[in-house]
Amino acid sequence: MQGLLLCLLFSLGGKSKSHRYELNHKKTYEYKYVGTITIGHDMPDLAESGVKLLCNVQIEGVSPQTFLLQVSNVAFQEQNGVPGNSGFTSSPKMSKKLSDEITKPFVFEYMNGRVGDIKAATEVSDTVVNIVRGILGFFQVTIKSTQRVYELEESGIHGLCQSNYIAEEDEHEQTLTLHRVVDVTNCRQKAAVTVGLALASENEPSDNIVAMVKYMYTVKSTSDGGLITMSRAEEKHHLSTLNVKGGNSKLLAIKEITLLKVLDSEGTHTIGPVQSRGNIIYKFGNELKQIPIVMMNLENPVPKIVDLIKRLAETNTNKELSGASTDVIEVFQLMRSASLEDLETLWRQLSDNQEHRRWFLDCVVEVDDERVIKFLERRFQNGDVTANEATQALLLALNHLKSELGTVDRSKGFLHMPFVKSNQLLWNTAVLSYGSLVYRLCEKIQPCPVTAVQPLLDIANNGLMNKNEEAMVLALKALGNAGHPSGLKTVIKFLPGISANAVDLPTRVISTAVDSLRHLARRDPHSVQDIALSLFVQKTLPAEVRMLACMILFKTRPPVALVSTISAVLLEETDLQFASFSYSLIKSLSNSRTPDNHHLSTACNIATKILAPKLERLSYFTSMAWHTDWFSDTFLAGVTNELYMLKNAADSMPTTIIGKGKFHIIGRIIEMLELGVSTDGIKTLLSQIGSAGFPDYQIIKVLADWQSFPNSKPLFSGYARVYGQEVFFSDTCAKTKYMVLRDQLMITYFSILIGKDESPLRKFLKGLEEGALWHWTKPYLAYETRFIQATCLGLPVEISKYYLALTACNIINLQVLFSGLFCSITKDIFAFHGINTELFQFGSELKCKANVNIPWKFMLNMNGREKKFELDISPYTDVTEVFSFTSDVYAVSRNIAEPSFAKRTPIIPITAESLDVCNMKGVSLPYTDFHLTSQFCAESSKYGTAICMEAQARRAHFFDEYPLSCLAGYSHVAIQLKIFHTFIFFQPGQLSKRGIYYICLPEWCRPHRFYIIWQYRNSEVIINPVVVMKALALSDAAKPEGFTAAVYSLPAAQKDNIQFIVSEVGEDANWKMCTETSVDLKQSMTQVTYRIFTLLYFYPKIQEPSSKPTLSAKVNWGNLPMYMNNFGKSLEELLPFYSYLIGLHSQPDANPDHEFSAKVFNALPNTGDIIIKTPKVGDTDLR
Repeated sequence: MQGLLLCLLFSLGGKSKSHRYELNHKKTYEYKYVGTITIGHDMPDLAESGVKLLCNVQIEGVSPQTFLLQVSNVAFQEQNGVPGNSGFTSSPKMSKKLSDEITKPFVFEYMNGRVGDIKAATEVSDTVVNIVRGILGFFQVTIKSTQRVYELEESGIHGLCQSNYIAEEDEHEQTLTLHRVVDVTNCRQKAAVTVGLALASENEPSDNIVAMVKYMYTVKSTSDGGLITMSRAEEKHHLSTLNVKGGNSKLLAIKEITLLKVLDSEGTHTIGPVQSRGNIIYKFGNELKQIPIVMMNLENPVPKIVDLIKRLAETNTNKELSGASTDVIEVFQLMRSASLEDLETLWRQLSDNQEHRRWFLDCVVEVDDERVIKFLERRFQNGDVTANEATQALLLALNHLKSELGTVDRSKGFLHMPFVKSNQLLWNTAVLSYGSLVYRLCEKIQPCPVTAVQPLLDIANNGLMNKNEEAMVLALKALGNAGHPSGLKTVIKFLPGISANAVDLPTRVISTAVDSLRHLARRDPHSVQDIALSLFVQKTLPAEVRMLACMILFKTRPPVALVSTISAVLLEETDLQFASFSYSLIKSLSNSRTPDNHHLSTACNIATKILAPKLERLSYFTSMAWHTDWFSDTFLAGVTNELYMLKNAADSMPTTIIGKGKFHIIGRIIEMLELGVSTDGIKTLLSQIGSAGFPDYQIIKVLADWQSFPNSKPLFSGYARVYGQEVFFSDTCAKTKYMVLRDQLMITYFSILIGKDESPLRKFLKGLEEGALWHWTKPYLAYETRFIQATCLGLPVEISKYYLALTACNIINLQVLFSGLFCSITKDIFAFHGINTELFQFGSELKCKANVNIPWKFMLNMNGREKKFELDISPYTDVTEVFSFTSDVYAVSRNIAEPSFAKRTPIIPITAESLDVCNMKGVSLPYTDFHLTSQFCAESSKYGTAICMEAQARRAHFFDEYPLSCLAGYSHVAIQLKIFHTFIFFQPGQLSKRGIYYICLPEWCRPHRFYIIWQYRNSEVIINPVVVMKALALSDAAKPEGFTAAVYSLPAAQKDNIQFIVSEVGEDANWKMCTETSVDLKQSMTQVTYRIFTLLYFYPKIQEPSSKPTLSAKVNWGNLPMYMNNFGKSLEELLPFYSYLIGLHSQPDANPDHEFSAKVFNALPNTGDIIIKTPKVGDTDLR
């Protein structure tokens, strides 16, 4: 028994000093804290920016589990420039502003090495609380005295992440050295926010961002447990937009605390009112509202917004848009900080002026929360805006709105407003945009609530019940935008053979229902595969529906087994249109190289070999699908283009054409643009018109056939999708548009002939006679993506991209005899990698600006009764910069205490005075500057103009080793149009007095003119041309030079001939080009002959009509200009290569040296043969 007691005593004695870390509530601990964070390229002599925060931290116990933290001696320092040449400098104003908040008391709970609830005063900003979280992060540590190596998942400022520990004990010094590594890239609950990427589907995981934190602790053993005497944390982020090593943008964050002293607690504390601000995990606050490329005081935003909008309106009037982009971004920032009452005040102040009103409505849509919904609701309910204004505002507002449950529920109100339903375009926009909002909500919240998509389900069901085709199509398109899993059951009701209660529906509705599965193909691929495959094998369905089902089926990325099943079905297929479309799609996908199609391309490659013997020789006159892509594993980027042409068996012309383009970048797939058109109705209408010719009764004939066209079939259908979301569609039906267009066309046409004032065109011209002023501007934030995550210092690091397009057109001093037009398009791209808070910003910033200017002056004279139209155009100045592009990367530093003293240093310094020797990590490297400046002009003495281009580039050293360094530097390209000729006049000469049109383009400068003349002559006189166009430069000292073109029509009873002749005018002119088209009305044969020849060798050739409908083309030439010879040789060299790619057979042949011929003839009712011959290649045959 005594021995046992002795062992217990020794045991207790051994535990008198422990490394287990605890804070003693009876003690006061004082530390010195230094936090530094820099962002740059970590390369010699490249500028970078950063901040340093120094302070003293005192932790005092309030209760056994509650402690008080107080900060004192705060110092804020900034760095901006090349390391070694510019160090950290103090910012007294920013230090004081930060000290006013951070010196307030903070209360936190602490137990067993875990920081609990943190409390602070209400006036303390979220940014300051997060900085305190960074300080307290040192004390969020797990120390195990019995293990030397261990790992665990624990909470920290970055979220719930994996930590790995290694402990080393020094028994002599009674200290424990603890190494801790936190993988912040793969946290299970990560303190990170993504904005603007909901519409970009994920590709394969990418390593564009790699981040890791290393901690080192020195823990001293005491009787109260372990005491941290010193700790250091180092966090590194590597950002590469491409999969390239070296030259990346890097973040380095270092923080240290050093124990100064430990005192006994006095026991009296004055804290004041505090409230809970969360635990140790980083909390996002105002940084989500802060645009990282501007820093400004957001207090009292109304007068600032008014001043900026007035300045933008004035800038547009003065045609100076180069600096307007920054003002637009500042308006966006101020709008997002304004309250709903502020927006109402702004509306009252700006709505009366049309210019200010338009700018305000274009900018207010960037308020991305419920404020903009409430604001637009009031405008719609009060009728304050037109349908056109409402459509534009609602489209942008709903597509830029934050996808949250509250905003989605609030947006439902637009679907019930009478004002929205009163205009068809506005109603379509509201429904489609709401579907896009639901899609982004479902990307954020899983599972997605059914209540969000319920309004769209109701519209679809009501349309199906009432057999309302327009309502069904609209609802299905919106459900396609939403991609909600609950919408699948509703979509099935519109699919024959799938629904239990099949309903006879138009083909257009069924096609729209199939297309609405496109987003569900990614979210629920197995269910969509079953539906699409069922439609795929139903031979009773229209070919168009089955083709769309085939497209959807392959969007689900079917496995090899399913692709084999598809191949077996196609081997038994009898519909050539459907078989050709499916096979061409499979064949195109077999060559895909993008990561998302790796497995699919293998499966399609096998299917292609199975199907090729039967379907390889199908003609291009059948339905086809093209899928082409390019992807670089080195740069982790690529592009995809798709084109679909859907036809029916009765016609060789496409009934539907769909084209889309995608970008693959940073592990995402961005569907930039998709366009689709269906012209089956127009084609059917035009086929009924016959050959009325060009006389006046042509319009009457078209309108008469239009009126008899069935209203159930649209004349024209089209849609546009941006980022995979349908933003516009239009179905133009016959009878719904007939009355309006008939009245407008007939009034306009006959009023021009008889000179009456009822014509809308004449009314427009009458307004021009009195003079007018017209402005149009459109700022559009087309792209805003942000990725924000926490750092160990409690500051948010952000990677963001902004794409702003600003378009402006002005018509000034508008009169019938003179007017001025100025069109300018400015596109700005901003990319930011750095720290972004409402108190300060710093990091690397890329700015790209592209500007296109079209400034012209017009001389206009028009006489509708005599069919005379004259237009003279000239630029404003002798030198016009029509295009410019500038880009550079900067190290930027801004703070709210001194917003007007923002620092911006080019990453590559402009001067190399201090760059003779580069020193990095102790290694001396010679500086190699790369600076390019070039300028060249191409002059045309004939037309008195010159096009000049200048280019400048400044790049970093080591750009050969690090490809990404090529992007870091100054770039500038500009194209200018210059005028340099003297006085020249124009004498038009004798022209026919009947039916003449003049178009004069353009007056390059006042003493020099360049004319294009169009003359229209009735075809009653066969020897005269129908249309004559001349492009001439004329002067006193020289004869006219330029080009002339004429169209001749030679109608006959059984055959119509049309000739188009282009020839050069001038003393040295020696060539002509002739195109002759003949249509044999009796044998339905069309023949086209092309000829390019010298003036002395013009011999028309008559070809006897073939027994089969044939289209032939032949080009003969003599002595051609050098540029034509070079172009022809290049084309001849490329022809065999491209002919092989598209399946043409070619072989060498000895054809005439100066002849190129092509012939297309109808071999079978739905197929044709092509024979192409060049001087060196012949018998190129495609069936």
